[in-house]
Amino acid sequence: MSMDAGEQIDALVIGAGPAGLMAAEELAKTGARVVVCEAKPSPARKLLMAGKSGLNITKDQPRDAFIAAYDSPLLAPILANFAAREMVMWTRALGVEVFTGTSGRVFPRDMKASPLLRAWLARLGAAGVDLRRRWRWTGFDGMGSYIFDTPQGLRVLRPKVGVLALGGASWQRLGSDGAWAAILADKGVQIAPWQPANMGFSVDWSAHMARHFGQAIKGAALRVGGHIERGEFVISQRGLEGGGIYAVSRALRMGGALEIDLMPDVTRAEITAKLATMKRGETRVNRLRKLGLAPQAVALVQEFARERDIETAIKHLSPRLTGPRPLDEAISVAGGIRAESLTADLELRAISNLFACGEMLDWEAPTGGYLLTAAWATGQWAGRAAARRLG
Repeated sequence: MSMDAGEQIDALVIGAGPAGLMAAEELAKTGARVVVCEAKPSPARKLLMAGKSGLNITKDQPRDAFIAAYDSPLLAPILANFAAREMVMWTRALGVEVFTGTSGRVFPRDMKASPLLRAWLARLGAAGVDLRRRWRWTGFDGMGSYIFDTPQGLRVLRPKVGVLALGGASWQRLGSDGAWAAILADKGVQIAPWQPANMGFSVDWSAHMARHFGQAIKGAALRVGGHIERGEFVISQRGLEGGGIYAVSRALRMGGALEIDLMPDVTRAEITAKLATMKRGETRVNRLRKLGLAPQAVALVQEFARERDIETAIKHLSPRLTGPRPLDEAISVAGGIRAESLTADLELRAISNLFACGEMLDWEAPTGGYLLTAAWATGQWAGRAAARRLG
């Protein structure tokens, strides 16, 4: 098998998602020759997928509260430098106006990812960033340079600095397959095992639940231990999923038990009083409906709490979950490069002049704008650190 002698470049970024493109932008500001290699035919596929349901870029809240949503001390100084305010300013600088919803979530005016990505790619192109598609990184050669499988065969790049932005291990069809973990582990980089994050949970439904698949339960409170979240979730063929479930998914994954209050704004005593006004002999289902529960909520009570009194069934519903949905269905992942394998600049301690960012790092956060903001923030941080190293 023949291989070229290697192309000398200033800076290499592997992965053309939000983190990688942000790192490339920072490097390009120095005037460096920047090459971005992307394994897929097009960049930022996961970003575009996220935009199909409305691109939630960040959450407008005080910086300390924003940072507290993450489980990694490594991110604290990074997010102190780039969080919601900076995210909004950066987006507007691309010519993309944003608005803040009632929950504090921030979206582009048109809710889409594609206009933002087009504007960003145009700006990167004007800055001289060379985006190479279908270039899949396969490892290092004996000299520490980078080998790629490309449409033209094997190619080698020899950069002065590199930034890895290869994503986690969910949504493999969009490019995040986690294959890089084995390459880095061979070099002594410590990798925390992958775990699904912001994922649904499986339920073995009885047949009568089929007619409720796809329907949402709104206004509920979900409790796992001392963690309480108000949010909507969906009854799906596979189980329970949606924002409310995702918000407590980490606690559930760690062994907590889910308890749902279907009427959190009504006390148990109020439910009892209302039940006392109903006619004797009414069916349980009719009583639940008269209390104001939607048909899909009534079905959940009948599925999981048929033998319990109505007040307890409504205020303390305990679904029988059989485990988290598979890793590749998760919105994001926990696991990745451990903090102890990184310097404060996100440089790999085991491989000099190589930095990492985005979902490759071992951190976890809820949905609601936190995931994208951290990808952009760590990309900027790693890109600036790599640029300083070039200087």
